[in-house]
Amino acid sequence: MPRSAPSNSSHTPVHAVAVAGASGRMGQMLIEALAQSHDCRLAGALDLPSSPAIGSDAGAAFGQASGVVVTADLTRGLSHAHCLIDFTRPEGSMAHLRACRQLGLKAVVGTTGFSDAQKAEIAQLAQGMAIVMAPNMSVGVNVTLKLLEMAAKALSSGYDIEIIEAHHRHKIDAPSGTALKMGEVIAQALGRDLKDCGVYAREGVTGERDPSTIGFASIRGGDIVGDHTVLFAGTGERIEITHKSASRATYAQGSLRAVRFLAGHSTGLFDMFDVLGLR
Repeated sequence: MPRSAPSNSSHTPVHAVAVAGASGRMGQMLIEALAQSHDCRLAGALDLPSSPAIGSDAGAAFGQASGVVVTADLTRGLSHAHCLIDFTRPEGSMAHLRACRQLGLKAVVGTTGFSDAQKAEIAQLAQGMAIVMAPNMSVGVNVTLKLLEMAAKALSSGYDIEIIEAHHRHKIDAPSGTALKMGEVIAQALGRDLKDCGVYAREGVTGERDPSTIGFASIRGGDIVGDHTVLFAGTGERIEITHKSASRATYAQGSLRAVRFLAGHSTGLFDMFDVLGLR
């Protein structure tokens, strides 16, 4: 079982955090954010057995020794942590969550692309552990989601809705999890189901646009961290609500806010609206 959290000299509780995908872009950003945090510390670093980082110090890539060795052994990597932050892939995240449930950890999950069956299992796991799961941990993105909910209700008729997202060339899923979440929030505000009204591709003679649909377009290229625009196109005017990420640091800081939120919960499945009080 995880050991109890230590306190620093000012009696501020220290949250012991393990990071999955420690050698990846997001993993390194999280490790750096933990190194700079006043109330969170790195307590474990996980990666695939094939990763060249295995056996090295988790902070080596940015020249700051963390005292934590990157490992592929889940029990070893999680044994000194109270919470795991996971931005990996669905199969890996599921294995990590099962281990967290068994070891008594909480989890912050930013992985996207889960199947309906995997989401159902996560909900079941949350009956015995506390999980924050969101397709985007950025505070700004989640405030944008709230703005979209308000806009959709006010622009419920006479406006066509299109979601355009752009990401780096290495992203493997499309549309992005954030774009899909935007669509879900808008559809819910309109009393629709995104499964019924989402349009994800257009080619050839598609016919006139169905006004009840929500369209998606995905762009992949270069090192774009993440751009999302929702277009409400009416007659004689259009409204665009845009969020652009210039750094993954925003995701890391949002993740640490989620870790702090989970300190007050022992079970349950939450999202960033819960963390930020946007319900």
